[in-house]
Amino acid sequence: MSLSDDTATRVDDGPVRKRRSLRSRRPAVLGAVLAVIAVAAVVLVVSAGGGDERPAVRAAGGGPVAGGTLTYALAGTQVSLDPAVAATAVTGLIDRNIFDSLVAQTGPDTFAPWLATKWTVSGDGKTYTFTLREGVTFHDGTPFTAEAVKASLDHVVDPATKSAYAASLIAPYEKSRVVSDHVVEVTLKRPFTPFLQALSVPYLGIQSPAALAKPVADYRPVGTGPFSYVSWEKDKRVTLRKNAGYASPPAGASHEGAAYLDTLVFEFVPEDATRWGALTSGQVQAIAGVPPVNAGKLRSLPGFALNSQETPGLNYNLYLNQTRGPLRDVRVRRALSAAVNVEELVRNIYFGHFPVARNPLSRTTASYDPTAESELASYDPDAARRLLDEAGWTKTDADGYRVKDGKTLTLVWPYWAEGNKEQRDVLAEGIQAQAKQVGIKIERPAVDTGAFVAKYLIGGGYDLVDVSFARPTPDVLRFAFASGNTYAKAGGNVALVDSPQIDRWVEEAAETSDPATADKDYAAVQREVLRQAYVLPLYTPVQLTAFSAKVRGVAFDAQTYPVFHGAWLGD
Repeated sequence: MSLSDDTATRVDDGPVRKRRSLRSRRPAVLGAVLAVIAVAAVVLVVSAGGGDERPAVRAAGGGPVAGGTLTYALAGTQVSLDPAVAATAVTGLIDRNIFDSLVAQTGPDTFAPWLATKWTVSGDGKTYTFTLREGVTFHDGTPFTAEAVKASLDHVVDPATKSAYAASLIAPYEKSRVVSDHVVEVTLKRPFTPFLQALSVPYLGIQSPAALAKPVADYRPVGTGPFSYVSWEKDKRVTLRKNAGYASPPAGASHEGAAYLDTLVFEFVPEDATRWGALTSGQVQAIAGVPPVNAGKLRSLPGFALNSQETPGLNYNLYLNQTRGPLRDVRVRRALSAAVNVEELVRNIYFGHFPVARNPLSRTTASYDPTAESELASYDPDAARRLLDEAGWTKTDADGYRVKDGKTLTLVWPYWAEGNKEQRDVLAEGIQAQAKQVGIKIERPAVDTGAFVAKYLIGGGYDLVDVSFARPTPDVLRFAFASGNTYAKAGGNVALVDSPQIDRWVEEAAETSDPATADKDYAAVQREVLRQAYVLPLYTPVQLTAFSAKVRGVAFDAQTYPVFHGAWLGD
């Protein structure tokens, strides 16, 4: 799964249901995969994102054309319309087009104006004063003012909202004060240098106070963004339409006015083959999650373009619950790490499209420490067996699994099928098989979303959980390993790490204004979590996004979400 990433379960993959309209036509769709569609060539440009949104797909010639509908097929599905509640990547991707943010991230540590034209920070780092754009209106006609900023931030931290992620981004938030219609003062309980980055993400997009005042059952997403909400057909699609009066893009956007597209449709298509066939047969104009097995073919298929971007934040990692059963012993945790040939598995399953990870943090994220991998237990089955012997698991049963005090060395790794993507189930089978070679039994009980959340993530009845998490800041390490950031508290600490030392490092890094101090602290966290084997890094998620050559002008933000404000359809 992917926290944000990714539900009521905070996962970027969201619960997935089979979509009948495309699936019922699967034979024809798959047959179309072999078709070669001759369309004008496109030039692919990878964007750094944020306010510096360069086109990802650009026409060889000609200018933008207004009108038309772009349909984009996703592997996941929507679980909540409110970005302050859900934290799936699907929610972030869709809501990025509905909601503007106060600031835009333009680089690892740089930010540009958006709904805020400027801001100041007090000497103690606790008070941010934002001057806001004038003349901006929400989709429901409500004027954008300082009151909207206050209402949005208060909504995020309100316990009644039951935020699954957004509240953790601004944990030190204390209050907002309306200074005037277009000046708002935000006070934090302590200095918090990731605050601007947090404000740049769609989960903290500014919402209409009128929409937030409605009962939860009547909630609809109302922002100031280039597209407005039309409908949500659960497990099928979300439809957005152009905000004709849009005039508040971030600094560096491709243009100032309304979007070119009339309609933007996000189709939920969980099956890789069906999604791929829908693109190549022309049913959709773009897809996320291009199957790695097809990515190479797409590069040479006329009429299509492939965009490949490594995701910043936490890699796709396996987290080891160090509070439960055999994994309380660091030797058993390190034995599991040593038993798995991650490089071989990732290479064979993903055809070189996904980089092998040897650090919980993606190499595209600020403060990534390449030397930390020296603390990771290298693949060595013999060393794994020695560690298990040292830990007292010296006997084996008839099936070859280790036994101690009459109990088999068994680890529970729940399989949430609705959140599966990128052949992660196949990777898990490989890990399961290699663990068995040294005597570790891994059970994979299949669970639905309700059980996954209640019994496992909240109830703690697991030994292993697989998670990826997209966020372009090293503060994501605080989210994943600070003791107070458990799932029950809207955090991502699924290894249930409780280390005062790690807490000190991540808090100091979040409070300091000295980049060198922050780098040192974040590097220490990376080394420590690998040394203690709280996490087994697997691969860096790569956004493999495919477009028909008719699609022009798509950009990608700092989290690698596609942005459609400048998108248009050519011939």
